[in-house]
Amino acid sequence: MGSSSMTTRRSPVAGKPAEPSAAQALDRILESATFRQVDRLKRFLRFIVTEAIDGRGDQLKEYVIGVQVFDKESSFDPRADPIVRVQARRLRARLARYYREEGTGDSIVIDLPKGGYAPLFKPRDMSAPGRRSLGAAFAGHNTIAVAAFADHSAAHDLDYFCQGLRQEIIHALARFPVLRVLAAPAYDCETTPAANAPAAAMTLTGGVRAANDRLRVTVHLIDNATGCYLWSESLDGPAGDPLGVHDTVAGAGIAKLEPRRRDLDHRRAPRGAADHRAARNLYLQGRYHLNQRTEEGLVKAVEFFEKAIVEDAQYAMAHSGLADAHSLLAHYGVVEPAKAWTKAASLAAAAVLLDGNCAEARTSLAHVKATQDWDWAGAEREFLLAIELDPSYATTHHWYAVSCLVPLGRVDEALDEMLLAQSLDPVSAIVARDLAMVHVYRKDFDAALEQCDHAIALNPHFSPAYWALGFTQEQREDFDEAAAAFHRAIALSPQSPRMQAGLARTLALAGKRTLALGLLKKIEAAAKQRYVSPFEFAVVHLALGDEDAGFRWLTKAARDRAFDLIALRVDPRFTSFRNTPRLAPIIEELGLP
Repeated sequence: MGSSSMTTRRSPVAGKPAEPSAAQALDRILESATFRQVDRLKRFLRFIVTEAIDGRGDQLKEYVIGVQVFDKESSFDPRADPIVRVQARRLRARLARYYREEGTGDSIVIDLPKGGYAPLFKPRDMSAPGRRSLGAAFAGHNTIAVAAFADHSAAHDLDYFCQGLRQEIIHALARFPVLRVLAAPAYDCETTPAANAPAAAMTLTGGVRAANDRLRVTVHLIDNATGCYLWSESLDGPAGDPLGVHDTVAGAGIAKLEPRRRDLDHRRAPRGAADHRAARNLYLQGRYHLNQRTEEGLVKAVEFFEKAIVEDAQYAMAHSGLADAHSLLAHYGVVEPAKAWTKAASLAAAAVLLDGNCAEARTSLAHVKATQDWDWAGAEREFLLAIELDPSYATTHHWYAVSCLVPLGRVDEALDEMLLAQSLDPVSAIVARDLAMVHVYRKDFDAALEQCDHAIALNPHFSPAYWALGFTQEQREDFDEAAAAFHRAIALSPQSPRMQAGLARTLALAGKRTLALGLLKKIEAAAKQRYVSPFEFAVVHLALGDEDAGFRWLTKAARDRAFDLIALRVDPRFTSFRNTPRLAPIIEELGLP
């Protein structure tokens, strides 16, 4: 959200709402799911908005808020106690989340600009295109809504024809059991906000024109998840035979949807042996350990997935899980990538061969194409196919974001996908952590800190969340807080070179060179006993100012296909090197645009 002044009847003045709906806007926010369990932030927001509405916005100072909202004593010193600044940061991030998810249709936006505590009340431009609706992204690929057909005739006297045409099309589509036609009142898809439209995968709509004694009907099929037209067709008929035109248009629509209907029928076919209960139980245990994202958890995941395959060698999801486990063992620097990726690639391919309509298998193959082959176009095709097969599989949205969209620099789209993943799996600490990282790549550090807090609240023993917190604080140049977060990460994962390298880099940037070099020697000693990603050495040497060593290690990381390298285009650690000739060959090797 911006910090432009709010609109009043005369001129923009902070703290004086233009319309009496500001109080109603506050009520909607306080009653939302986004603010349901954050009582202190609700109290904070209610206080500053009420004060602004009553004309006291200019009195909203840090001391006043500390005493009135956070129950501080009269001796409260904002210079020594940053509680108001910290909570204001969290409130801004929470407001941004509300307007991104639940508040897309709010006509008044309450903004808290940085550098002050007086809220602004801004009318929203409701004509601006919003983000795609969550419902459309989650909708099954066999759902369709039929919107109203627009009457474009000169006399606007064809409403009866448009309504009849819509009913005829609904009747024709409903004959196919594999298609789910949503029962929704007629709506104009051009003016209805995406959040208020039926949650269908596709929308059929169009318009009608008349000339002399002829009618022309234009029909469009729209993919609601992307907002793109899947096809469009124009059909003519005599104005004196409206029922005949209805039949012609409905028949054309069915003909266009027929290939998709046959494909859906095929996907609904039973999968047979993959339903083996013992194999599935082992698979689910493997997924549980995989999601812990610890070295011990990944090794256990491999064991469970291998047992599932022994139980049922035809179970595609077990092959998919084992492929993912080997990929992550390489990504987290547990094993050398060359040793893991041959297994990951062959297992992902086997999963797809066993069941080409398994979203988990397609996601595993997409992940391999992105992180191992650096085949970005191929990876995106597989990710989109997996989403079409099962839009409710959170890992597809998660990995599509971090291993495909982020490398390509499409961080806003990555944010959308991560929000979808979090909506589908709200208790996943790794999804919350990676959402924080996407915020970092977008340079929204306040939102990143909010997500780090959320990830830690989900699992206080989750070291990757503390690593992300340290990484974020480092970008904010709050090196003491960054070091504290990395120390906690090391305490939770003492054998992880990744956590130690994070601390070494922060110490180097903080000017504590001796401590950083001592930690670097410790990582070098560990590298004689186990695999350590060259990428970790690269980021530490660059922070120490040794560019020659840093780029030597970075080149080796490219040869090893280190996972962290794929975010090179947006990783803030490389901002100062982005236009240097030494980085260009590595980006070119990655195949990034």
